[in-house]
Amino acid sequence: MAGADGKPGRDCPRCVRLAVFRKTWRAKEPAWFNAPVPSFGPLNARVLIVGLAPGLQGANRTGRPFTGDYAGVLLYETLGKYGFARGDYGAHPDDGLELIDCRITNAVRCVPPENKPTPEEIRTCRDFLSPTIAEMKKLRAVVVLGRIAHDSTVRALGGKLSAAAFCHGERHQLGSLTLFCSYHCSRYNTNTGVLTPEMFRTVFRNVRAYLDR
Repeated sequence: MAGADGKPGRDCPRCVRLAVFRKTWRAKEPAWFNAPVPSFGPLNARVLIVGLAPGLQGANRTGRPFTGDYAGVLLYETLGKYGFARGDYGAHPDDGLELIDCRITNAVRCVPPENKPTPEEIRTCRDFLSPTIAEMKKLRAVVVLGRIAHDSTVRALGGKLSAAAFCHGERHQLGSLTLFCSYHCSRYNTNTGVLTPEMFRTVFRNVRAYLDR
């Protein structure tokens, strides 16, 4: 359920499968975060990055998006390179890393088994993605990491997937927002060559150029 601030509560029960999985891991690893992971970064940012869902030993463990697993290494390094972050990424939420003009969230806030949320879980959690977007009054660009994040974001913005198809490096105009598409920066995608660091950097180079024009 949502808390008083409209965000998912620590014991959000809306997706039964995810709630059971979360409870299981709380018993296994009581020191882990094991709860819906909140967005990270300033509310007045012009850029929002939307990922898939917390990684089991990444954000689900640490409580900060893309923190504690490989995906965060590439993401935060890239954000720093293009002026969207400062400080050193230490893979834990107390590393002092700070986002600049950039915020990060996930299409699904709770860790799903095998990192695979169901369509119903994605739809249900869109009730939190939509207000996350709406509350960012200075938002100009949204970077979606992977097809699930892309599709859920397009739907949250009231767009049609047929008019804004997912393709790495593509961009779409949805109302006043520009959507930048990227493959997810997962270890699998980088190890298999689906996404290279340079491909990923190009996306954020384009975002920076868009903001600075």
